[in-house]
This record gives sequence, structure tokens and C-alpha cells, in this order.
Amino acid sequence: MPEESHPDPDKPTASAAVQEHPPGEGALPDDGAAVPEAEAPAAAVDDSKKWYIVKVASGREDSIKEAIERKVKIEGLQDCFDQIIIPVEKRTELIKGKRVIKETKLMPGYLLVHVDFNERILYLFRETSGVGDFVGGGPNKPPLPLPQHEVERWIQREPKAGVTAEPPKSKYSPGDRVKVRDGTFAGMEGVVKEIHDQKGTLTVELTIFGRPVGVELEYWQVDFA
Repeated sequence: MPEESHPDPDKPTASAAVQEHPPGEGALPDDGAAVPEAEAPAAAVDDSKKWYIVKVASGREDSIKEAIERKVKIEGLQDCFDQIIIPVEKRTELIKGKRVIKETKLMPGYLLVHVDFNERILYLFRETSGVGDFVGGGPNKPPLPLPQHEVERWIQREPKAGVTAEPPKSKYSPGDRVKVRDGTFAGMEGVVKEIHDQKGTLTVELTIFGRPVGVELEYWQVDFA
């Protein structure tokens, strides 16, 4: 009958050796050097979202904004969507001895949207009642994003108490030749006749059916020709 083997009390068992250096608590490799911990990769900066202008039914800007935000949550497209802004001019006025803040939409019939433009976002917007299209886009042609300085011109800050918010200043002057970039007269060129700073518009003289006609346009609807 074979003899039973008994462990040598002076020799550590395999399990005991493992317990001396549990994982993550200073275990040493064979050469005795400490194992460095792996550094977490730096989070990538998401710069895919850009600012665009979307044409919508005039007078329904607020309800359309809410409808789009609601659909984004339902469709789970938060990763492609950041925010929608309705550019307004806020000013304080004295009415019957009381100061009242009044809002005037600077771009009636349009929204500023900050999104990652792709097929899913395009479909969501187009399928929302009252939404036209992304300005500057077309069949198989993605819209051009707005440069940051243009966005900053339209995003107004809250006015301080008793202070009138300054309307955006026009970069155009009477006599400048401009090209219409959006709207019924898109693609046509004309000459600036008047600047309406309080309204954020200008009057451009266009040639329609061979006759000069003054047309009032928003600042952002034209570019230098």
C-alpha cells in the first residue's frame, strides 16, 4: 500500500504563493520590476457637429423645434443632435411705466441647428411637419455648414435689466453688389439700396422680368457677389 504524502510545512503551497501577491496589488514579474498600469486612452473630441440653417413654416418655429427635439429622443439620435436655436432679438421697453422684455425673431421661417449631418438626421427633419430643407443643400448635395463667426452674429445674449439689446450690424453698405443665397430669388444678383439695422434686413434691387424691383431680405440671405 503506497504511503500517503504529506506537504512540507516549510515549503509554501501553490495556493499560498498566489495569495502572497493577489492580482492588482503589487504583483511582480519574474525580473522583480513592478508592472505598470495601462493608461486609459484619451477621450476623442467630437467635432463632427456643425451649424446649419433649416427652412421651416413661418410662425411655427417654436412648435417645430419642440417636435424635432421630441423625435430625436424617440429615435435615439442624441449622438447626432446637439441643439436648435431660434435667433431672437431681446429688448426692454417701457410699457405703461413697466419694463417689459420683448422678443423679435431675427430669422422668421428658419432655425439654426447644431447636428452631425447624415442620412438619419436628414430623414428625421424632412419627416417633421412644417420643415422644408437644409439651406444650401439639394439632391445628392449636402448643405454647407455655417462658419462660427456667422453663428455668433445670430445668437443673441440676454439683455441686462434696463438695457436694450443691440441688433446685429450689417456688413453691407448701400451700393454693394450682392448675390441672393436663399429664398425665392436665390442665385440672382443685385445692388444694396437700403440697410434696416433695427430689423436685421436690407433692401436689394433685383431685375425681375426686365424691371428693377426692391426686395427686402435678411442679412444672412445674401453674400457679396
